[in-house]
This record gives sequence, C-alpha cells and structure tokens, in this order.
Amino acid sequence: MNDDEKIVVKKMITLYCNAKHNTNGVLCKSCSELNQYAFQRLERCPFGENKPTCGSCSIHCYKPDMKAEIKKVMRFAGPRMLFVSPIASVRHFYKEFKRKRLLA
Repeated sequence: MNDDEKIVVKKMITLYCNAKHNTNGVLCKSCSELNQYAFQRLERCPFGENKPTCGSCSIHCYKPDMKAEIKKVMRFAGPRMLFVSPIASVRHFYKEFKRKRLLA
C-alpha cells in the first residue's frame, strides 16, 4: 500500500481535528480512532497500488458511521489541503484525472 495515501488522510484528519476540536497537532480520541480505521481500510484495499480515490471507488468498505465521519473530514479539509499540502493535493487531483481519463 502506498504510504502517500496514509500521509494525506492523516493530514486531513489532523487539520479537521485542530479546527473542530481545538487540538494542537494531537488527535482527539474520536479522530484518532477514525485515523486508525482509515489506515486499516487502506491496508486492506483490494485494489492495492491501483487504488482509486475513495470518492470514485466502486467498493464502499467503510462502515456507515465511519463513512459519515470521514466524509465530514474530507469535506472540511479537502479544500484547505491545497494550502496545507499543495503537492499532495495536486497528486490527488492528478490521480483522479488520470483514472477518469482511462475510464473514458
């Protein structure tokens, strides 16, 4: 599994937790649990290195409650990631663009 995905997810959850739960670089209990769960899902992804972005994936492997939580995090942190981690953001958009282009 590509560790870049884990780094991006961790950054997004940290950004969300800092803003919403008033933490300072340390994840609160619920965000830490979400982070661990996301890492487990990434490690067990059946697509492996060819994993699509979660938003365009045909398999929804998150439990409904965790899916709702990660969606909140991504909705909040996604646009802000361009300023926090522009390289990771551009890679993510490129990966999605490339995937859509191959499917067209």
